[in-house]
Amino acid sequence: MASKQVHDYMVSRLTDAKTTFERALDCKHTGFDDLYPYMTEHPQFFWYKRYVAWAELLTIVNVSEGLNIEWKSLFTPKQSDYITLKVMSASVLDYWYGVNKTEPSVQEQNP
Repeated sequence: MASKQVHDYMVSRLTDAKTTFERALDCKHTGFDDLYPYMTEHPQFFWYKRYVAWAELLTIVNVSEGLNIEWKSLFTPKQSDYITLKVMSASVLDYWYGVNKTEPSVQEQNP
């Protein structure tokens, strides 16, 4: 078992990586934008930014698993499944939050 200090550090890193990935999904500012400010004008930048955030998240999960630190409790079961599969697909982008944000809600469909 990892020491409490290592455990707390890894949980903090997992939380940060999750937040960064979610901000990238939502096209919000992340530290990556600061590294390449001239790229924000290019549409491909947002795909690359998501890929980098996803890779960071997977790396930190991998290190956590190597240290026997439980990480799945920080994510929904569906998010944990996506991470376990390790492939960022359209499903990950569309359903990370559990529902497709672009689909109208039931209330919007039936006013």
